[in-house]
Parts: sequence; structure tokens; C-alpha cells
Amino acid sequence: MADLSVNIGELRMKNPVMTASGTFGYGEEFTDFIDIARIGGILVKGTTLHKREGNAYPRMAETPSGMLNAVGLQNKGVNYFVEHIYPRIKDIQTNMIVNVSGSAVEDYVKTAEIINELDKIPAIELNISCPNVKQGGMAFGVSTKGACEVVKAVRSAYKKTLIVKLSPNVTDVTEIARAAEDSGADSVSLINTLLGMAVDAERRRPILSTVTGGLSGPAVKPIALRMVWQVANAVKIPVIGLGGIMDWKDAVEFMLAGASAIQIGTANFIDPAVCIKVEDGINNYLDRHGFKSVSDIIGALEV
Repeated sequence: MADLSVNIGELRMKNPVMTASGTFGYGEEFTDFIDIARIGGILVKGTTLHKREGNAYPRMAETPSGMLNAVGLQNKGVNYFVEHIYPRIKDIQTNMIVNVSGSAVEDYVKTAEIINELDKIPAIELNISCPNVKQGGMAFGVSTKGACEVVKAVRSAYKKTLIVKLSPNVTDVTEIARAAEDSGADSVSLINTLLGMAVDAERRRPILSTVTGGLSGPAVKPIALRMVWQVANAVKIPVIGLGGIMDWKDAVEFMLAGASAIQIGTANFIDPAVCIKVEDGINNYLDRHGFKSVSDIIGALEV
């Protein structure tokens, strides 16, 4: 059996399979289906400084080969997480990682400071695709200046592994990745959802209450794969790949393109056991090709 362990900064994972934030709840919801301790890392749903109600319904729509979501980061805030969620998940024998979101740099920093005090949370994932209210709603992650500002501020407040989640809705994702690296990120994860929309022709209205939403699923995989390959060749820090990974073969492709680990999102809604199946599939692939370690295939694409 091959060695599946990987390192993301100081974060050591038993295997490279992670769940994408917002698609796996807090992990507890899946315990009836799988042994969640087998997963390399679980990204819990987006957490903000204050409670958020999220967007009005409808806020999800199925599309050909994917789905649109405009949930709007609904959560009860970081203090609720600390008091009620953390005690329930802290002893799960895997890496529990919190996805942090905010609308102002100060919000990110305060949330990160609170999570920094939790012994059993070894890393955070910074979602810089959030709209910066002080900049007229433009996402932090669509400019190098915005990315630098928020990552530097959080880096000074957060002492554990810092993963920065990148938006694909940019001209050159490598510029943003390098800005995150230069500002202290230990790793970057990509891609977040692509901006899309769906229309109800009979009603002549948008399907989502917000008109546009985030597109995920198999439809985005070729774009995600391209961006992961570009970023892996542009930065020295580990890259975590996500976007349309539905099975082990997709996961291996992302790793060959340069991802040190992968996240599975939309596929969790279709098959609650997909993460375990992907882990087994990666292991079988390594054995079949005579690789002793998963590290042997990271960035091994012959171009």
C-alpha cells in the first residue's frame, strides 16, 4: 500500500482528500454514511464574525453538469461555532479546518484571532472571494492589492496553517496566487465557484433570488484544472485543487497538474461516500503504476 500522507505547510494529512467548504456541513452530518476520520481534512462551512441569515430563496439551481448556489454564507457566527459546534467536532480524528469569510479586513482578522485559540483547529481557509464592502462590493480576491491587504492582516493574527482560497473570476489567477504567497499564505486552494446564472424562460425571470450565483460541478473542471496547473507553476507553496472533482480519476488529474491535495464539493451531494471512494481510487492508481508515495505524482504531468 502506497504512502498517501501529504503536508500543507505544517499541516500533516493522512491522505490528500479534503472536503470543500459548504458541501460537507460540519462533518457530523455524514457520520451515518462513512467513517469521516478517514478523510484527510474536513473544511467546515463558511464562518463569519457575526451571524448571517444568507440570501433569500431560491438560492440553489441545478444546471447541466453542475449547480448554481447563492446561499450567502449563512451561519451563526464564530462565537456560536466556538461555543456549540467546536466541542462536538474537536475530537474527530482528522484535520478540522475552518473556512473564514468576511466583508471587511477587520472581520477576517477578528474571526481568525478567535479560531487561533482553538487547539484542535490546525488551519483556516481564507475565502477572499467575499465582497469588500469598503471597496463598493468588489471581492478581495480579484486584485493583488485586495488580496495582499487581507492576507497580510490575517497572517499577523493567525499563527497556524493559512490556506487562501482563490477566485477564478479574475484575468490572471497566478498574479493573485503570488500576492497571497508573498503576503504569508502557507497554501492556496482553487478554484472557488465561477459566476453564472440561470433563467426561467416561462416566467421570464432569473431562477436565483440574487440573479447570479456560483457555478460548481463537472462543468467547471477543465477551467479549474488549467488554473491549478498555472498556479502550481507560479508559486512555491502547496496548491490544493478543487472544481468538478467527481471521482478518483479527476483527483489524480489535479495532482498530476500540481495539486498537493484536492477538495471534493458538489459530488458530496450526489454520493455521501465519494471521499472514501476517491481515497481508495488514488491508492489503487498508485499501486497499479508502481508509485510508492502519492508525492510521486504531484506535478508529474509531462508537458
